[in-house]
Amino acid sequence: MPATLPNGIPIPELDINFVPAKAGEVLKLGPLTCRIMEDGSNTGKFHNFSAVLTWSDLFLDNRLGVAELIMPPKTPGPPPHWHEMHDETFFVTKGNVRFHVPEVGNPGVDKKVTDAKVGDYMVVPIRAPHTFSNPFDEEARMFFTSTPSFYINYFKLLSTMGEEGKPMPAEVSMTAMAMYATTVVDKQPRKAPERAGLAEWIFRIDDNA
Repeated sequence: MPATLPNGIPIPELDINFVPAKAGEVLKLGPLTCRIMEDGSNTGKFHNFSAVLTWSDLFLDNRLGVAELIMPPKTPGPPPHWHEMHDETFFVTKGNVRFHVPEVGNPGVDKKVTDAKVGDYMVVPIRAPHTFSNPFDEEARMFFTSTPSFYINYFKLLSTMGEEGKPMPAEVSMTAMAMYATTVVDKQPRKAPERAGLAEWIFRIDDNA
């Protein structure tokens, strides 16, 4: 029997999980590199997935997924999209990352763009349209979280669908995203507006308005 506290509550036997620097599963997502630091299997209480009866049962486990995303210079990100079943956060640890808020219904146009520098943090809730890119001259790195963790499996799937070092076709990303409760806004890659300052919100103005 497991040890208990004086009040009779069982003492958990789960251990903490240590991930050394540079450890973890490394995936190639076209030009991007994804280092999975936590796929969710060490979070929540473990049970056999064959016994899962409802989505709420699933979410008792796999509460948090974590990865490092590495973007070479001048690299577009995925097609603009939103998620139906998980929240995301991004913490910039190297370089600068451009976050885009697309104008839904107007392909290729963003209504907000912000450049995040080292130490900046972005929260993307469920159903918030977004994407990101690295239009700058330096490699960028981000600490990424997914809550719950199941979107980590999107990265694993995507790594089998593209060619290392080559741009990931939008159609390939869309196919993989559709399997993980994610809706694509449009297929237009995002490029850098000129003279965009760091940590600055930029509003795209329609000249025909």
